Amino acid sequence: MPRAIAAFALLVMSAAGLAASTAAPVRAEIDALLARLEASGCRFGRNDEWHAGAAAKAHLLRKLEYIEKYGTITTTEQFIDAAATKSSVSGAPYAVQCGNAAAVPSSAWLTAQLNALRATPAKPAR
Repeated sequence: MPRAIAAFALLVMSAAGLAASTAAPVRAEIDALLARLEASGCRFGRNDEWHAGAAAKAHLLRKLEYIEKYGTITTTEQFIDAAATKSSVSGAPYAVQCGNAAAVPSSAWLTAQLNALRATPAKPAR
């Protein structure tokens, strides 16, 4: 029995070691997306409370770091689905409200911003 427990512990530690950080191009896109959220002036709704963009960005980065401990994010869309759509505690959906407009699901707002980000030509390096 002790050998089985030791083998299981070794297996768990090995699996944890397989988790990798998000690839640089995907991380850069996620960072740019969250920078848009922070700079938007929109409010981010989670668990019946509204938060400014900076707080939303910080929260979503913490969720990304948690996910990266146990797996890998391979696309920005996967990040939106896994971290930025709903509360992992309550299951309640996240929302974004800009100005006097009606709140929209965060997944829709973030996906629209991602599409706009991708449509913007990259600035040449100097």
